[in-house]
Amino acid sequence: MREFKKSSKLDNVLYDVRGPVVDEAARLEKEGQRILKLNIGNPAPFGFRTPDEVIQDMRHQLPECEGYSDSRGLFSARKAIMQYAQLKHIPNVDMDGIYTGNGVSELIQLCMQAFLDNGDEILIPAPDYPLWTACATLAGGTPVHYICDEQSDWFPDLTDMESKITPRTKALVIINPNNPTGALYPREVLEQIVELARRHDLMIFSDEIYDRLVMDGLEHISIASLAPDLPCVTFSGLSKSHMIAGYRIGWMIFSGNMSCAKDFLLGINMLSNMRLCSNVPAQSIVQTALGGHQSVNNYIVPGGRIYEQREYIYNALNSIDGITAVKPKAAFYIFPKIDVKKFNITNDEQFALDLLHQKKILITRGGGFNWGEPDHFRIVYLPRIEVLSEAMRDLEEFLSTYRQ
Repeated sequence: MREFKKSSKLDNVLYDVRGPVVDEAARLEKEGQRILKLNIGNPAPFGFRTPDEVIQDMRHQLPECEGYSDSRGLFSARKAIMQYAQLKHIPNVDMDGIYTGNGVSELIQLCMQAFLDNGDEILIPAPDYPLWTACATLAGGTPVHYICDEQSDWFPDLTDMESKITPRTKALVIINPNNPTGALYPREVLEQIVELARRHDLMIFSDEIYDRLVMDGLEHISIASLAPDLPCVTFSGLSKSHMIAGYRIGWMIFSGNMSCAKDFLLGINMLSNMRLCSNVPAQSIVQTALGGHQSVNNYIVPGGRIYEQREYIYNALNSIDGITAVKPKAAFYIFPKIDVKKFNITNDEQFALDLLHQKKILITRGGGFNWGEPDHFRIVYLPRIEVLSEAMRDLEEFLSTYRQ
């Protein structure tokens, strides 16, 4: 038999959030070893529950969800999303400019396929959520990474961003609140990004899936609200804010001046029709979830689980010799820096594997987020403080003798 190989289109595609180190963790689990998974933002295994009214609403509506919906989504879901967009001051939104998806992930892939031709460039942050880079690459585009500056609370480096714009650059991506850093971009930074996009005729893609997990009394601002004259696509969903990652329900909102993107929208419509529709039972609860009690608000204030776990992990990491971390303002990730000279680290995947083998702690290496140096890793701080405390003790003990 001939050998069947994977497509060469995957040669430069990376998704280490579920990659080689995770495969090794799965092998160890099969041997009966217990692994503490600090690698993936999945709330359910850590005891975060979906609001009762959301589950009850889905149960009640399930008999009505047996057929396909409109390819964009149920009317009730899109109407609720449109009202949410109005609360976020996103301009020029109508029902036809809202699409539901099986999570934001599906919609990112759909957008990149409809938007990018071979060789088109798109600006993506470093560090990024790696799906953006992977989807742009699969679509034939060229991801160009601009630096987010750790010394400035992980805000985008606007000078670096502009220096990487070429005649082939078609769009820029922001992830706000940010995964993996937990950064939240203030209005003045967003306004500078809008001005840059305006000068260079760029479309803006804004991944805002964590927009309701903002702490310290800060406010999330949708960049689309500042750019009524530009074509913008805003992504969000319920996976994180309503602790229902497994339901797979996200959406994208087209706003601003879309008159220059009519052909792109035809492509979006074609691809949406090809996949028929997103998960209809999950769509059926969007109205209840967005309009009802926002239980997530209890988690992100002093005394709430996410807030207190953020406080703990930030202080614990910074107390470890050789580790520093910027305090996250949103989401449930932290992206600490390792003193690579102290630990002689040249390969961050090896660091993650060594930690896994010695302490049974699973993290994601910084390179998995298209970060160029082997000096960072991401921790998901969803586990309870007693579990995080055990993990931090083990990490400190591991680093006390570790040299690569």
